Amino acid sequence: MATITLPTPRAVRTVHPAVRKLLVLAVVAAVLVPLADSRWTSAAWPHELTVSLSAPLTSASDWVIDNRDTHPLFLYFFGYISNAVVLTVRGVYLTLLAAGWPGVTVLAAAVAHRVAGVRLAVGTGVAFLACGVLGMWVPTMQTLALMVVAVAASVVVGFGLGLGAGLSDRLHRALRPVLDTMQVLPAFAYLLPVVLVFGIGVPAAVLATVVYAAPPMARLTALGLRGADPEVLEAVESLGATGGQRLLTARVPLARKELLLGLNQTIMMALSMAVIASVIGAGGLGDRVYQALASVDVGAALAAGIPIVLLAVVLDRITAAAGERGDTRKPPAGLLYALGATLAVALAARLLGRLDWPTAWTLNFTEPVNRAVDWMTAHLYSGVPVVGGTADWAGYFTTWVLDPVRDGLQWLPWWAVLLIVAALAWLIGTWRTALTAVLAMAAIGVLGVWEPSLDTLSQVLAAVAVTLVLGFVIGVAAARSDRVERALRPVLDVFQTMPQFVYLIPVVALFGVGRAPAVAAAVVYALPAVVRITAQGLRQVDPAALESARSLGATGRQQLWQVQLPLARPALLLAVNQGVVLVLAVVIIGGLVGGGALGYDVAFGLAQGDLATGLVAGAAIVCLGLMLDRVTQPTERRTEKGA
Repeated sequence: MATITLPTPRAVRTVHPAVRKLLVLAVVAAVLVPLADSRWTSAAWPHELTVSLSAPLTSASDWVIDNRDTHPLFLYFFGYISNAVVLTVRGVYLTLLAAGWPGVTVLAAAVAHRVAGVRLAVGTGVAFLACGVLGMWVPTMQTLALMVVAVAASVVVGFGLGLGAGLSDRLHRALRPVLDTMQVLPAFAYLLPVVLVFGIGVPAAVLATVVYAAPPMARLTALGLRGADPEVLEAVESLGATGGQRLLTARVPLARKELLLGLNQTIMMALSMAVIASVIGAGGLGDRVYQALASVDVGAALAAGIPIVLLAVVLDRITAAAGERGDTRKPPAGLLYALGATLAVALAARLLGRLDWPTAWTLNFTEPVNRAVDWMTAHLYSGVPVVGGTADWAGYFTTWVLDPVRDGLQWLPWWAVLLIVAALAWLIGTWRTALTAVLAMAAIGVLGVWEPSLDTLSQVLAAVAVTLVLGFVIGVAAARSDRVERALRPVLDVFQTMPQFVYLIPVVALFGVGRAPAVAAAVVYALPAVVRITAQGLRQVDPAALESARSLGATGRQQLWQVQLPLARPALLLAVNQGVVLVLAVVIIGGLVGGGALGYDVAFGLAQGDLATGLVAGAAIVCLGLMLDRVTQPTERRTEKGA
């Protein structure tokens, strides 16, 4: 007779933690919802719970504008910072122009050769020459000058913060939530505060870029310093080394890979932000793209977008190759070699009067692209038999997906939205996670932008759903086939280095303007990260588990669904989180191409000088990003009893 073992009370408590959490939420809802519904019967956020910030923000903006030229804070602090940024950027820009296109090209190729060899050197030289052929040499130098200054400042600030966090547990604990929050904020949100202080122009663009790009350097510096081998540090200390000597001779060299990875991430984020900062007067390539998108001139936008992509790929490859080098003694000699070659070529070009890019070598790229776009508009945009045109697809997606999701979210009572957010955040994290997510969502209502935020949220949810379906399917294919993985690798490499702004160009050409193109750009931007994380998570599943499943006769599909996917759950959750964060960043920028909602409010505030509207929308974006991150990011439950 079989013996039936009843579960112990402890087993009952630990088997279904999700059910216990939902029961607690149900009890809380049963008490609070009737009270809220009896006092505020409207489904929308109650007007009584909103706080209008228009008057104080407008007053603060007016005070800043009125006192920008007279107040000591601006004259002797912000003014000096602004002047230093302008002079530094101008100095770098004039230096690049003085080197001429031959000198800059040789310098870039020489550095690439010293770091990674002939192949990358040739590719780098071709990339810079392509910028000139497209007629974008001067805008490229403007973007590069801003990049040099922004990256240098970001590295200094990031390394300083990372050094403090790496050596001090207290500072590390204080900085961690700040860096976590900054990591999920869309780039647009960084533009508003600096515009309030520095106005439109290069200083605001550089400082916004520094604020956006410094956190990766700080985080990876702290990670490298805190992860240094304790045995090496003990050996150095046993030799009588001081704290400074231990730092310079042991900690920093041991953290070299993390430091170079931080430099790589800082450069890529700085380039992305420098392009987006064209909205506030950064100039350069980003300004050409922005102006072209404003007039729906796809040819001009693409002519400026290609150099941005080339610059991103070159900088990514050079810094990545530098991180893989094991010998740290050759770069100084390589730098002298590169500078010597650059000076020689620049001097020869000046003597021959060939510093400026020759007009005869410029390719008229805009007209052919616009003709191709006109052809696509006439033949593919609408009226295609059976399948319909791209405009039809955009219309169907808007009608059957975006509108129902938006209307459904706005139909839900505000307290139901908060309960759903609390349930999702608590199920995947802790009660602190849920509280943070609920407070962030409630802050959106308090700011008075509940409906536009739900509109933005509907676009994010639709884009995330499409991204995850495509990303998981492609990621599974890449994980199960080496051939697919090799074919996808260069495509994903290029797509992951492209700045966010560039993704708007092809979708405008294919779909026009509106919410659907913004969603399409977000999907294309977030897809590479989801594919990569999914494929990596599936490939890292314990081979012994797969071998055991095969020995039991499991088919390939059974191995995938019953072994690989369950064991890769942390990676899949990370893919969801990264997909949400990346989608939100581009959906906000999609306000420039008709995405509407919060992205439009930010763009309108920046364009019209209505900082009250822009800052409120920016604060709502911050809250929305924080909520989405908490809802999709698993957290440790060690601090929660019984979880």
